[in-house]
Amino acid sequence: MRNDGEYNFKRLNVEFHSEGVKLKGWLYLPEGSEKFPAIIMAHGFSAVKEMYLDSFAEVFAKAGFVVLVYDNRNFGESEGEPRQEIDPWQQVKDYRYAISYVRLRSEVDPERIGIWGTSYSGGHVIVVGSLDSRVKAIVAQVPLVSGSENLRRLVRSDMIPQLRAMFAEDYERRMKGEKPLTIPVVCKSPPEMCALPTADAYEWFTETGKKRAPNWKNEVTLRSVEYLSMYEPINFIRSVSPKPIMLIVAQNDVLTPTDLALEAYERALPPKELEILPGGHFDAYVKEFERSSKIARDFFLQHLGKK
Repeated sequence: MRNDGEYNFKRLNVEFHSEGVKLKGWLYLPEGSEKFPAIIMAHGFSAVKEMYLDSFAEVFAKAGFVVLVYDNRNFGESEGEPRQEIDPWQQVKDYRYAISYVRLRSEVDPERIGIWGTSYSGGHVIVVGSLDSRVKAIVAQVPLVSGSENLRRLVRSDMIPQLRAMFAEDYERRMKGEKPLTIPVVCKSPPEMCALPTADAYEWFTETGKKRAPNWKNEVTLRSVEYLSMYEPINFIRSVSPKPIMLIVAQNDVLTPTDLALEAYERALPPKELEILPGGHFDAYVKEFERSSKIARDFFLQHLGKK
């Protein structure tokens, strides 16, 4: 530990398996001989770990947490096929295998495990927190809580029939052994068809990709959007209790709309905490990073920091 009370740490490249797929990431290890609490982290829709997850992990590691950050299957350095496909339920299972990997590390106290998620994975940690007894604290940052409602908010109603027809076509292409249909993650001029058709999504993904994550690709399979439309983490949030959960919500979020996240918070049972950040969805990673990382760190310290 440094004189200022923060821990020195090292970062290792690690890998673990989830149902036959090798997932790759970083493991942050604080210096010391004690067994540390741990936090498991993965990114949101199509994003890779280099897109600011290292910044959050460093804050947590300095506070004395072992931190596992990994790329979701089919993305970044992790394996998995088809590439660029997002199955939320498979990602939920991957979180649970990540928990298993971390709990078996000799540096970790297996009874002090927290999970952190953001945007799409903010929904995952709600689901995992409700299902997995090994989780002791949950932070969901700007979470997606209702895929069906998100689709209705982001896609014009007159384009829904076209989208449904494309979903059906994709099944037939796959039946014939052809490549899955794909669409861009973000687009500059909606109503061009893309998965996340907001101006702030286009700006953040393209700029962050250039600056920090050249391996990010502006592409997802069309089925990823269909999977999203059927995914409802809000239905699980009541059963997270009695585990403590924190929701970090952006005041002007148009990608995972603010009112939906607040509705999810109202459904949650105690113990629960709500923090509202100024700005939009992506400000939690940059403009409001110091605040968003600090409140998550302090929440984990409160619930995991002491035996």
